[in-house]
Parts: sequence; C-alpha cells; structure tokens
Amino acid sequence: MMPYQMAFWLCGILLVLAVAMYFSRKPLLVRYVPFPRELGTVLGLFGLWQVAGRLSVMKVNGALDRGEWLWDAERDVFLPSEHWVQHLFFPAHPAVVKFFNLYYASMHFTCMIIFLIWLFVRHREFYPRVRTTMAMATAFALAIQLIPVAPPRMIEKAHLTDTALYFHQSVYGPMNADSPDQLSAMPSVHVIWAVIVGYTVWRVSPSKWRWIGPAHTVMTITVVVATANHYWADGIVGVALLMLSAGIQALVRRAAAWIKGLRVASAEVPAPELARST
Repeated sequence: MMPYQMAFWLCGILLVLAVAMYFSRKPLLVRYVPFPRELGTVLGLFGLWQVAGRLSVMKVNGALDRGEWLWDAERDVFLPSEHWVQHLFFPAHPAVVKFFNLYYASMHFTCMIIFLIWLFVRHREFYPRVRTTMAMATAFALAIQLIPVAPPRMIEKAHLTDTALYFHQSVYGPMNADSPDQLSAMPSVHVIWAVIVGYTVWRVSPSKWRWIGPAHTVMTITVVVATANHYWADGIVGVALLMLSAGIQALVRRAAAWIKGLRVASAEVPAPELARST
C-alpha cells in the first residue's frame, strides 16, 4: 500500500504540474491539465484516508469497545454473520483466501485510478459529477473515521481469523507501528469506491464488458467481509454516505439551475421605459 507521505508528495507534484501547464498558455498543455489535477486530487484523498486511521491508532481500548458494540448491534438486527461468510472460504480454500488478501491490499486504489482515467477519456460528460460524488463521500467517511472502530478481525467474541496475518500478507504492522488505517473500520471506503465504480461503469458503458464494474463491487464486498477487515455495517453506512453525497450534489444542481432560470427570466423582462415606448 502506498504510504501517505508518498501520496501527499505525488499529490503536490501533480497539482504543481497542473498549475504550470495551465499558466503555460500552450493549447496542448492546457488541454491535458485535468489529468495531473484529477490524479493529484485522488492521491490527496488516499493520503487523507490513511491519516484518518493514523490519528486514532493509539486509542485501542475505545476502538475495541466500539467494535464489540457494532458486532452486537448487527446480531440484534439479524444481519448475516461475517463469521459465516469467512467460513465459506477459510480454511477450506486457502488459495482463494490468499487471492482475497491480495485483492484487498492492491485493487482498492488501483481500480479507482483506472476507472477515473477511463471515465475521463471515454465518458468525460459524466466525469465531473462522479468525481465530486466520490470526493464528497470519501470526505464524509474520513470525518467519521476519526472516531476509532476496531475491525472484526480484532474482536475476540467474533471468533474471526485475520486471514492476511495468517498467510503473512498483512499490509498492517503492530498497533503502535507506522501502519495505516488499523482502526478505521467504520465506514468502509473500500465499499464506497467499489460501489461508485460498479454503478457508473454499468450505467455509462455501452460495452458488453461493462459487467466488470459490478463484478468489482461484489468482489470487494465479499473480500472485505471474508478477510474480517469490515463489518456489514461498514458497507451499509458507506453506501448511505454515497447516496447522501449524490443527493446533495443533485440539490445543488437544481438550486443552481433555478437561480440561473430566475436570472434569465429577469434579463428577458423589458425595462419600464422600453415597455411604455412599445
């Protein structure tokens, strides 16, 4: 996983590059300004996501208590057991679980970058709205993640296995080490981003390969639960934040359109003197 320091450095370099390209006034460079600007924005969000986990990394006791409460709350509302999902694959299918661990560690950020490049190049009319929704939902998630919540793999009563640690594939270190996002289970940014990718690809792509988007969504949800990195509730809250972000953006667009309509209508009304002369 890319360290947050590198993410911030690359973000700064790309944004400076975007500014330099813009002020160069060369048409070719100005045309491609959005590429470094948008990639830098995503890297910045990725770095902030890791920092949110690091800010709470030492508050282990409170995080464990909240994780246990979340586990009990899920049982109270009869959500499917994460334990049941994990045991569909572990320990009977170690190769599948190893693949899940690798998918969790590598595909979250990689798929989002590929998706945003594809959307920008092939379906640019949808890009601004999707990018803004993604950024807004991620920001909401980061704010909530400042309250530490231990993932289910740390909850003793859950009896779940930390599959990445079991197979020596963990991206995390000891609780007091320089490791990202250990106690930021709620909500799941993995699920937020995967749902954005799946829904958008299915909606905007005319290709027969558009099923890859929803497949990534289903795979991500399965992986984060089977590896005991997230509760069901993490994904549910993540999707709720995504819907909230899309709703806010829709309201803002409608308000802007309404204000614009009022201005146009006002400009079309003739002045009193002109009206009397006609």
